[in-house]
Amino acid sequence: MTPLPRSSLGQVPTPAALVAFMVGLAEAPLGGRVLEPACAHGPFLRAFREVHGAGYRFYGVEVDRKALDLPPWAHGVVTDFLLWEPQEAFDLILGNPPYGALGAGARIPPGLRRLYRGRFRTWRGRYNLYGAFLEKGVELLRPGGLLVYVVPAGWMVLEEFRELRAFLAREGALEVYYLGRVFPGLKVRATVLAFRKGGKGLRLWEAEGLAQGAPPAPLLEDPHWQGAMIRFPHPEALALEREGVPLGEAFHLHFAARSPEIKAHPLTRPAPGPGLVPVLTGRNLGPGTVDYATPYSGLYFPKGAVHLLKPFYALPHLVVGHTRHYRVVAAWDERAYPWREEFHLLPKEGVRVDPEGLVAYLNGPLVQAYYRGLYREVVPHLTRPMLERLPLPRDLLTAR
Repeated sequence: MTPLPRSSLGQVPTPAALVAFMVGLAEAPLGGRVLEPACAHGPFLRAFREVHGAGYRFYGVEVDRKALDLPPWAHGVVTDFLLWEPQEAFDLILGNPPYGALGAGARIPPGLRRLYRGRFRTWRGRYNLYGAFLEKGVELLRPGGLLVYVVPAGWMVLEEFRELRAFLAREGALEVYYLGRVFPGLKVRATVLAFRKGGKGLRLWEAEGLAQGAPPAPLLEDPHWQGAMIRFPHPEALALEREGVPLGEAFHLHFAARSPEIKAHPLTRPAPGPGLVPVLTGRNLGPGTVDYATPYSGLYFPKGAVHLLKPFYALPHLVVGHTRHYRVVAAWDERAYPWREEFHLLPKEGVRVDPEGLVAYLNGPLVQAYYRGLYREVVPHLTRPMLERLPLPRDLLTAR
């Protein structure tokens, strides 16, 4: 099998303070088997041995032969961890798995990507290496064994990780430490997962202050967690949800045509002409405003035929930005133009809306505080489930 190219390994060095924190969470019985996947020089194995002693059997797996540099007391294996089949399970697995999207645009051989997809039960949509490393690690644990990983925080809320969250909930008890930005020079927000194979439930910890020496603080405990999105327990945001109407109950949610679909349509043109209007993008969307003139997409479509591209384009409707860096941005498209991407919402039958009041509310400080309170900066974009749950004041909606 062709190995992963070096450009796709997704390797990010782990700060020493973070390694120390994770080793402080780790434990194994004396004589137990301790594993570090994607180990390189084995920073987690070295730190664990320094703190807990030498009375364990240490193993490291590394796909890149040139990167493998373990001390003599650790057994190194050069192989793809995701395809590895060891003869024995492990008492402790800890480390910093590589991350990188495994969709059609991933820089890995297509055959290897298909092999991964066939092996992992949690694979969904545009999956990620670290999700596969999590599933594989859990499978290699003994009953009662412990896994301690640091991974990007997106798995907490993204739909691509819905099956992974359900898998973790079925397989054991999970503690999540939200770190925020801990990798110098990277925008990614991180979490540490401490997963115990067997048992049930979820505990979420506030750990953004670790770099300043603040200990983790408990945020929530859910003994019955079954894999739902993991949100922060922001009291004011949760109160809004209890009082309001979920947006998904009042609106049909659609996602716009994507670039390949628009480019492939026979009516799309690369230059302006009679009857043509620009295909709008997120750059045309502002808080309460739509720029109908600037052709950011470089594509044009007949105004009278927008229903052939997507039926909902033909009606004035609400547009909400998909990726707006931790903000909700909405406007009413009164001219019914063609769009590339973004969320497009039409009122459900029997629901009447106040477009001006609705747009002002969605762009206002109450909704921004709601969004940041529940999701912080876990991911820079809205997902459909996030948008469906966003609460609307009842006075903005009336029945026909």
